[in-house]
Amino acid sequence: MENIIQFVYIASASLFILSLKWMSEIKTSRWGNWAGTAGMALAILATLLKPEIHGYLWIAIGIVIGASIGTPMAMLMPMTAVPQRTALSHAFGALAAGIVGSAEYFLHGSNLSMPQLIVLCIEVLLGFLTFTGSLLAFGKLQEIIPTRPILYPGRNLVSLSVFAFSLFLIAYLVIKGGSHPFLFSSIVCLSLLFGILLVLPIGGADMPTVISILNAYAGLSSSFMGFLLNNKLLIIAGALDGSSGLILSIQMCKAMNRSFTNVLFGGVGQVLEVADPSRDGKIVKSLSPKEASILFEAAKKVVVVPGYGMAAAQAQHVVKELTDVLENRNIEVKFAIHPVAGRMPGHMNVLLAEADVPYDKLVEMEEINPLFPETDIVLVVGANDITNPAARKNPGSPLYGMPILDVDKAKQILFIKRSMSTGFAGIDNDLFYSPKTIMLFGDAKKVLNELLISINSN
Repeated sequence: MENIIQFVYIASASLFILSLKWMSEIKTSRWGNWAGTAGMALAILATLLKPEIHGYLWIAIGIVIGASIGTPMAMLMPMTAVPQRTALSHAFGALAAGIVGSAEYFLHGSNLSMPQLIVLCIEVLLGFLTFTGSLLAFGKLQEIIPTRPILYPGRNLVSLSVFAFSLFLIAYLVIKGGSHPFLFSSIVCLSLLFGILLVLPIGGADMPTVISILNAYAGLSSSFMGFLLNNKLLIIAGALDGSSGLILSIQMCKAMNRSFTNVLFGGVGQVLEVADPSRDGKIVKSLSPKEASILFEAAKKVVVVPGYGMAAAQAQHVVKELTDVLENRNIEVKFAIHPVAGRMPGHMNVLLAEADVPYDKLVEMEEINPLFPETDIVLVVGANDITNPAARKNPGSPLYGMPILDVDKAKQILFIKRSMSTGFAGIDNDLFYSPKTIMLFGDAKKVLNELLISINSN
């Protein structure tokens, strides 16, 4: 039986690797999703066949509780809440790793060797800090707590002191050996506290990267748990999760031209102000959707820039309808995808795929930027920070140096937005005041519907 279980584990690990491979490309991403699901199902089945499992009652209870939570999350949460759902998934997975590590310590702590104690403590530290950090990320994304960085004097010193003290307690526990419940519980509490202190000062503009980093932490915690339980599949799966999350975090930081330390300690978005054009004599041009529809009569090339405004309004299906109408008029339509658009990696890709927008119409930032000067109309649907020219022109802006979509180089810009309020980074967008920009104020779905009706009637 053990040989069969190990064979199934190898098959599961192979499916996990294929899942990551296939999900690296849009065309094969569905296969990647199915491969990952099948791999996890096989892993669970093989684990349940282990001879050391003598009863299934509590396992069945756990499955029922987990399914009763997970099923509504998958079925009832809208696509716009995918970032929040991802943060919760990280929290639950990290909590599971932390609880398993804690159970191992309280059951076998006095018999663990020094290397086992080191692995266990690292697993618990990563698991519990990821748990509270992910819950806080969920709260910011859901706007239960303020999305802006919550700052206080000496915040970095406080958080790093908590982290250093937890490492000191881990070293002391490992050297002392044996069973010390109070000491171990202190490490758990400090880990939970550090997760809160880590995410609290980070603003909403950095949430996509934070989610990716927390994903890496959760994966590493699972991998260490695999070493502790001598489970090779957990080691492989956790390492895949951790390394992919780390690589994605690096790519996201590169996309924002920021470092890890800048993301974790920078506090971007600490000043949230509503733009007041009259204060500086700035001029904002706005039209109704019906008036703006006339501009499409002479257009040959249109680029749509989706952002969180599209997600919040659930306007992806109307965007697809508008695309079909424009293409029927022999207008070329492409979608400009920024790596950190929305509130999680790939957020826009997921929403547009749900609306059946063809994959070949989604163009990455590096490929689409050279095309903007020859674009007749750029339709920006609530994408604020990733289109802000201040990232190129204003050295004093917190966004300065961040690669953006060069929307301002197009011939005409239509910007759909509810109001003149700032984006997630809390910074006014210079694009609003460009002579080439026309603002279409209102809910993105409603504005797009009116625009669609007007274009059809022209």
